[in-house]
Amino acid sequence: MPEEEVREEQSSTSEPPERLQGEAARDEAAGEARSFLESEQPEEPPPSPAAIRAEGGRNVMPTVSSRKEQFLIARKSGPLPQDVQPVDLSGLEQALKAGTIAGAAYVRTLRRRGRVAMETLSAGAAGADTIVVTEMPSQVADQLRQHPGLIVEPDHPLVYAQPTLPVPVGRDPGVVVPHSTGFTVSLSILGEGGSPLEGAEVYLYGRSWPVQGVTDASGQVQLTLFGESPDTVRALYVKPKVDYWSLWLTQPALDPTQVNTVFLTPLTQTFANFPQQQLLGWGQKAMKVDQLPPPYRGQGVKVAVIDSGIATSHRDLQQQVKGGYDTITQNDTTWDQDTLSHGTHTAGVIAGNLDNAIGIRGIAPDAEIYAYKIFPDGRFSNLIDALNLCIEQQIDVVNLSLGSEQRSELVEQKIQEAKRLGVACIVAAGNTGGPVQYPAASPHVLAVAAIGKQGEFPPESYHGTQVLAGNGRVVSSDGFFSARFTCFGPEVGVCAPGVAILSSVPPDNFAVWDGTSMAAPHITGLAALVLAHHADFQGAYKARNAQRVERLLQILKQSAQPLNLGDPYRVGAGLPDALQALSLAPPVATGTPASIDELVRQLMEMLRRGTMPVGMGGLAAASGAGATLQDLKAVMRQTGLLAGNGGIAPQSAPASGTPGAPIQALKTVMQQAGLLAGGGGAVASTSGGPHGGQTTLRDLKATLQQVGLL
Repeated sequence: MPEEEVREEQSSTSEPPERLQGEAARDEAAGEARSFLESEQPEEPPPSPAAIRAEGGRNVMPTVSSRKEQFLIARKSGPLPQDVQPVDLSGLEQALKAGTIAGAAYVRTLRRRGRVAMETLSAGAAGADTIVVTEMPSQVADQLRQHPGLIVEPDHPLVYAQPTLPVPVGRDPGVVVPHSTGFTVSLSILGEGGSPLEGAEVYLYGRSWPVQGVTDASGQVQLTLFGESPDTVRALYVKPKVDYWSLWLTQPALDPTQVNTVFLTPLTQTFANFPQQQLLGWGQKAMKVDQLPPPYRGQGVKVAVIDSGIATSHRDLQQQVKGGYDTITQNDTTWDQDTLSHGTHTAGVIAGNLDNAIGIRGIAPDAEIYAYKIFPDGRFSNLIDALNLCIEQQIDVVNLSLGSEQRSELVEQKIQEAKRLGVACIVAAGNTGGPVQYPAASPHVLAVAAIGKQGEFPPESYHGTQVLAGNGRVVSSDGFFSARFTCFGPEVGVCAPGVAILSSVPPDNFAVWDGTSMAAPHITGLAALVLAHHADFQGAYKARNAQRVERLLQILKQSAQPLNLGDPYRVGAGLPDALQALSLAPPVATGTPASIDELVRQLMEMLRRGTMPVGMGGLAAASGAGATLQDLKAVMRQTGLLAGNGGIAPQSAPASGTPGAPIQALKTVMQQAGLLAGGGGAVASTSGGPHGGQTTLRDLKATLQQVGLL
């Protein structure tokens, strides 16, 4: 084509100058993003020697190597240093999509949905508007982190937290002796009338490693243990899929020469006429849900279950579930396929149908349930996506029966954003038996630990292994105990039933499970009742904002019955009482302290004990007396003076009466513990002057603020 024709064609198809300038700016931003990464590309790892043929020196087959990690990338909020240019995230996104960043692969982009962006901005949220999800080597992620304007964090997997098994693995595979021959054992798992139980999980525990399998259609499974003999097997655990109690048998007598038969106990043997006759679980009764007036059903409250989906095929959930979304496959059609049964089980506790008079009933049967599916294979990115949906759909309460041992700045921003817009998050504390997991550890949620009750399960069931007693832990006079598996710590807000919880599972069956995953929905269901029927949320706290969420969590904690199970970090404020939460019963003497005198008494008792390690909160100790900020916070949370996991709770009414002498006694004890200096009430090691005049609740709060408690 002649040069004149080329110029003419270019001229005739040219874009307006302003559009060309915009495209040029975007191209420049994308180029800057690429150059930022391309300035120092990590070297490709050499191929494994096992994949190279010695004579030819060429790859002949793929070999197993470390997989790429998945990361979340977002802009930091706030101003950047003066000489730093912000990274254009859209340019980085386009570069990832184009594959021009070596070693990196684009996954997807998370954005606020629909009207959410404007509402969020008007509410003052400062979280990331756009988050890019990508796979890349850790070296590339490290390069991106060098830019002060970016948040780059691993997109960690989440777990739906089945309880840890009671037989620990006690050996290091690097130093264990050779496994030798071992043996194989066949087991047949049968139910009522000798019927085979398909899909039952079967575990055997030897001296070194556990082995597991799942029964086939004939109810049989074969398991091989290396380095073991029948005499060294420590325990057999059978977890049926549906409709039967589990079995925990120590020192099982197994015969490798024949099929070993195991019979399980049907649920109907414990629950008469079930499921034809509707059942209210022991957990609902412990929380006094059975004593509520009939109209208290949670009408009009939207509850999201962020989990593995919900099977709408179940008789007790067909009318309760109003919609959902699958964040794994990114569609609105597969959220009701619950292959793990976990989300269906939690939904039954929250809102199982009351009107059908069969199966199980939930705590708030008229609440509107929404299923946002993130399992299996859920990550922080799926959780953020689901929380965006909760904000968009104006969900009132979110049940999060999930957790991670890792924290996330971007998830934390999203939780805060949801809170500002009136979305309350109820989170399972975790099932590792260690510190509270994330996001339960966030100060903007209500973390729920698990308790059990003796007499609510057969003694030979697995549930019996969860009773935590001894070493200072106790079973209460009415049979309550802290679950062995529950995570614990100062972040725990309340506890709830989480051992031997009967609920719905797909397709239309029932199962009894353990876990803080089962405890959290008890509190979620009660939260739905409070929002629907408590006068505060029809008036002063009706608006969707952070104050509404704080008030809800405060009511739940203040309604709790204190439980002395040997460790306050395992129960928080205690077990919430539905009658108290809904103002249907007068405060009782054993409940949350109704006066500042009782608060002071508890604080003094805690300080006098001095049983916790000194120095965790930066406090000094004198004359052997010990105290920690965490201890004080635990007591303050139990009284409702701390909201969430920290911060002063809003008070529905001013404290009445004057504390008088107890405050003075508290000052004396705080002086002995090294919290106060001298006799005038000044805080130790600070410049604050002594308090004068009559001591009030405001003075107590000021003192605690000065020592860093509030």
